[in-house]
Amino acid sequence: MAQQAEPADAGLQSIPALLARNAERLGGRPAYREKEFGIWQSWSWAEAEKEIRALALGMLNLGLAPGDHVAVIGRNRPAHYWAMIAAQMCGAVPVPLYQDAVAEEMSYVLGHCGARFVICGDQEQVDKVLEVQEHAPGVEQIIYTDKRGMRKYDHSRMNALEDVQSEGRAAAQRLSAELDARIAALDYDSTCVMLYTSGTTGKPKGVVLSNRNIIETARNTSEFDKLTYRDEVLAYLPMAWVGDFIFSMGQATWTGFTVNCPESAATMMTDLREIGPTYFFAPPRVFEGQLTNVMIRMEDAGRFKRWLFRHYMKVANRVGPSLLDRKPVGLGGRLAYGLGKLFIYGPLKNTLGYSRIRVGYTAGEAIGPEIFDFYRSLGINLKQLYGQTEASVFITQQPDGGVRSDTVGVPSPGVELKIGDTGEVFYRSPGTFVEYYQNPESTASTKDPEGWVATGDAGFFDQETGQLRIIDRAKDVGKMADGTMFAPKFVENKLKFYPNILEAVVLGNGRDYCTAMINIDLSAVGNWAERNNIAYASYQELAGHPHVYAAIRSHVEEVNRSVAEDPMLSGCQIHRFLVLHKELDADDGELTRTRKVRRAVIAEKFSDLVTALYDGSDTVYTETEVTYEDGRKGKIKATLKLENAEVVPGDEQKVAAE
Repeated sequence: MAQQAEPADAGLQSIPALLARNAERLGGRPAYREKEFGIWQSWSWAEAEKEIRALALGMLNLGLAPGDHVAVIGRNRPAHYWAMIAAQMCGAVPVPLYQDAVAEEMSYVLGHCGARFVICGDQEQVDKVLEVQEHAPGVEQIIYTDKRGMRKYDHSRMNALEDVQSEGRAAAQRLSAELDARIAALDYDSTCVMLYTSGTTGKPKGVVLSNRNIIETARNTSEFDKLTYRDEVLAYLPMAWVGDFIFSMGQATWTGFTVNCPESAATMMTDLREIGPTYFFAPPRVFEGQLTNVMIRMEDAGRFKRWLFRHYMKVANRVGPSLLDRKPVGLGGRLAYGLGKLFIYGPLKNTLGYSRIRVGYTAGEAIGPEIFDFYRSLGINLKQLYGQTEASVFITQQPDGGVRSDTVGVPSPGVELKIGDTGEVFYRSPGTFVEYYQNPESTASTKDPEGWVATGDAGFFDQETGQLRIIDRAKDVGKMADGTMFAPKFVENKLKFYPNILEAVVLGNGRDYCTAMINIDLSAVGNWAERNNIAYASYQELAGHPHVYAAIRSHVEEVNRSVAEDPMLSGCQIHRFLVLHKELDADDGELTRTRKVRRAVIAEKFSDLVTALYDGSDTVYTETEVTYEDGRKGKIKATLKLENAEVVPGDEQKVAAE
């Protein structure tokens, strides 16, 4: 048996074809692992193929037809990845949904794609589907993975996934020829998956991606980072997000590496440490959260441990990135870093689960340079990529030895880039999506006849490195009243470097000056309150505490000094700010499911706060509608303080710029 997945040929133009190849050539190697009830279970590629084929035969037996849409809703589980491949085997199109989507969001997607089959992870997801069935009349079959709580449901159109597999095995003699014919009919132009955009500015759009898009992208990017069947990945990000699909489906089937599924979100960090992946992706919020936890723990540590940590982190910041990039470092620096690795960096990486990482990426939002540099200084090969759902993720990647915190890399293999007259970034690649489902107008406005796609992001090529630098969303980049550039994300990322700040929304387009609405990080600030014997009863009470405001003001003023050093963006300093009385929440429509800020929604919902930030008010009373976990609506009432922050005067800005 060969131990290396070899390049594709004309017969390997679908995910099911790659699965068959892996079962033949990597049959005994682990393909999927899942932790359940505290125990890791494993399936080899050969075993996974049998499970997937049985499920495909079972779905065929239930009447799944070519071209049907199969929605998949649930946490990351091997069975759910199998369901997507099984749907492809039948000639159907998998459509993964966000498992935390509320019924209204789920209703829109199910109705828009016309799903006939829905794979549900558990009773909660089944209940949501049943709740919205009048808006999704096309749903004919519900297949659930977890049987708990399902005994008393009407099973006339509902089956357990393992029962569907059993029926498939029983029907193998009768249906195998039909299934083989459908698999053989798949080619590079067949639809591989349909993924919905996050809907930052409106209703989500169904992005149709072909086998060509996914497989070519998986091949090119795997070769870029030298990924092989020996690598391990942790599949914990939403299955509805294109990144998880390309990593856990595209690259996994291309290279034959192992996909590991944690038991739950609550155990993810423990499971990460146990697996120790070699290939890891996380959005900036994950790295921000981990850094916050590290800083909280260090504040709780003894004086000597705090000194040791700070001392060796200074050493790491000075020489760590150079060592990682194999640049010359003096003997003294190497010895100091070696001691730091023994006492600090090694144990810390082990605690985070990053000891074995060979390639790590972050994307989705811009990451603060300070956060990025922190992980690089520990010796973690963290890099940035720039991508979109419409590109099958990859537009740019950072090559080893060419990693910088302020750029997002060079074009991924096979990708062409250009900057439009307005500064907008355009790309063309094998990964470029086929179309927006049932939306030819949006397809035409996004992708021109020559295949160039408008990203909606403003950027430019760095003159020193030739790498792409993204400024902000093109629609968010504006001008202050005096004509200077306004780029909110640039400032927001600097604010979010501080453990006390979870989220920030900077305002100022067309205004005389910038202001900010800030969310505190409850875990970090709550820990600080406990250490200082400050009692609080709620997030709202803690957010309004005078000491919290003082800390946030100091962070804002530090950011202002940093922003003032950039001559292009120095006008984006924050003059006034407030600390919000509630966390921005996707359930309240303020964030997308991928935690991107929906600026238009926030500007409308908190219009009274925006007005107060600019009219000189010291306080403002507000009432805000919120959605509780059980779906009920309520209102939060609060009187918020507004505070001024010190900015670097114009003359000092000029000095800084010079």
